[in-house]
Amino acid sequence: MKTSELIYLDNNATTRVDPAVVDEMLPYLTELYGNPSSGYRFGQQVGKALDKARERVAHLIGCEPGEVIFTSCGTESTNAAINSALLMDRDRQHIVTTRVEHSATLKHCETLAKQGHEVTWLGVDEKGQIDLHELEKAIRPDTAIVTVMWANNETGVLFPIHEIAEIVRKKHVLFHTDAVQAVGKIPLNLAESKINFLSLSGHKLHCPKGVGVLYVNKRTKFAPYLIGGGQENGKRAGTQNVASIVALGKACEVAGHNLHHEKTVVRKLRDEFEKGVLTQIEGAHVNGDTEHRLPNTSNLAFEGIDSEGALMLLDQNHICCSSGSACTTGSVHASHVLKAMGLSDERARASLRFSFSRFNTHAEVEKALEIMPKVIGKLRRIAMAA
Repeated sequence: MKTSELIYLDNNATTRVDPAVVDEMLPYLTELYGNPSSGYRFGQQVGKALDKARERVAHLIGCEPGEVIFTSCGTESTNAAINSALLMDRDRQHIVTTRVEHSATLKHCETLAKQGHEVTWLGVDEKGQIDLHELEKAIRPDTAIVTVMWANNETGVLFPIHEIAEIVRKKHVLFHTDAVQAVGKIPLNLAESKINFLSLSGHKLHCPKGVGVLYVNKRTKFAPYLIGGGQENGKRAGTQNVASIVALGKACEVAGHNLHHEKTVVRKLRDEFEKGVLTQIEGAHVNGDTEHRLPNTSNLAFEGIDSEGALMLLDQNHICCSSGSACTTGSVHASHVLKAMGLSDERARASLRFSFSRFNTHAEVEKALEIMPKVIGKLRRIAMAA
């Protein structure tokens, strides 16, 4: 398929790499190949590029450059934050999290529970929001860390992270947030927050896959996840993926310039698409909090269909979307996020996620709105005939 024919509405899964990002990273894949830890000028030149990237990331998320640790992905960052909290105090081995987390948190906590750690799983209401009083009561004297995502990857629902961080800080417990979907879509200022750890991932920011960041507040003690040569100021060993880190720095700079665009233009595209679907297709519903959510995400349920069948038909019509997280695609189970919100298996399996970016256009939305009613109608006719 030609990419010119593609209507890509799955930007919460991954994003198109910005050409400006590619241009910035290319020299570090060719002539600037030195090891940034080397003592000679050729390596130091590369090291300076890492410093610049660190400054760009810090500027976007509102922290100091020294608080930025480069990793391979959001999953590594999240795992590292949780593991560090458990290692710092052997008397604190309890974890508090939610039932709607990304698999990077969910699966890791499930594994830790099997190893003997106690995990408290917080539920959500029908809008996908957590009860702050329930969260406060869940924190115990032996709690090591509370980990709650900033923005849900399936519904786009935004949690009140600053309020959560305040509650956790008052309990003298560490707080981590998976901000993979939030960074670059909404303004962040970690200097004014009570957050100890934050995870982000480059490929959700129009950067190549394989690079991420763990923010560690300068006043927070940290036990490294990877041990070795002492890179990243001793917080994450391993020779840095220089080209991708440079790319991430540029991607963060561009994202900062486009925050208003996300809030206005991207939101308008999302709203236009969502309104069109709800108007043209009977039995279509929005899943999740429509007031407190990302500007780019729409999770829609369609009565009388199965999402897997819809994905195949939409793919045949060159539309890319998803039935949930890309990390759980292929699962025979209904979305754990939608189930936690109290949706029935039937509605959860009839739901699709559409997520937009600055590279989407009004023309694509119009074309998608021509195709969607035909696809849903065909699926319903097939279901009725079965």
